[in-house]
Amino acid sequence: MKKLVVVSLKTIIFFMGWVICVSVMHIPDTESAVLWRFWAELIPFLAIVGITIIFWLIDKRKIQLHLVGKPVYNIVLGCIIGAVWLGTSVGILSLIGVIHIDGNNQISMFWLWILSAFINTIMQEMLVRGYLYQMLKSNYNIGLAVIVSTGLFTFAHGGAFEAGILSVLNVITMSLFVTAVLEYTDSLIAPIVIHFLWNGIGAIILGGVSMAEDYPHLFNMVISGNQILSGGSCKIEGSVVVFFMNLILMMGFVVAKKKRKIINAQLFDQKIYD
Repeated sequence: MKKLVVVSLKTIIFFMGWVICVSVMHIPDTESAVLWRFWAELIPFLAIVGITIIFWLIDKRKIQLHLVGKPVYNIVLGCIIGAVWLGTSVGILSLIGVIHIDGNNQISMFWLWILSAFINTIMQEMLVRGYLYQMLKSNYNIGLAVIVSTGLFTFAHGGAFEAGILSVLNVITMSLFVTAVLEYTDSLIAPIVIHFLWNGIGAIILGGVSMAEDYPHLFNMVISGNQILSGGSCKIEGSVVVFFMNLILMMGFVVAKKKRKIINAQLFDQKIYD
């Protein structure tokens, strides 16, 4: 009972501490939309980094955060999986004729918009699958960690509830898919890269993924036809195609981890008998 109370309090204080930090930290006044967005992403990021360090030190560094393991391998894996995820989804939707590109826009300081999206992605992953996830997994089990992290991720994308059940399911399955990647790699790098490619390319370049309204998009993606297929007003994130892609990739990483665990167990047994 004591452990339940302590873990529950840690979870609440961690999340609320981050919320309070974000709410009291002032975004510098600027007439530049891109600079305002940069600060609007940087402040929550700095808050989650600070809160994570504080709680990690309070726990006497006992919680393994799995932030930067095997950086080169995980960056490459993240790029490949992210490209497959977004590329296959957009490719299928293009082939069935529910999306197409119609013109492009000029974006001033494009690199800073991309950097802002990257910072936002790191912040989200550290909040949802960083300290809290590893603390819950360490104190209880992976099931509870997955439930809480998925709940937080879904809450952070609350706009999906207004768009319908399929959009909510896509948010949930996306979270489960990225969590499966985290469990397979034991590093937050690959989930960050995958999530960033989805937002950076899918939203800022292709214009087919929803982000904050002030984010620009390089191309104009026209979405038409059946809303279940196309995603409708939710863009491709409301599409059933993305839902099945999430499920396929999630199951792929779950199976891959189980196979690797079996292989490692066999190698361990072989070493003992040798």
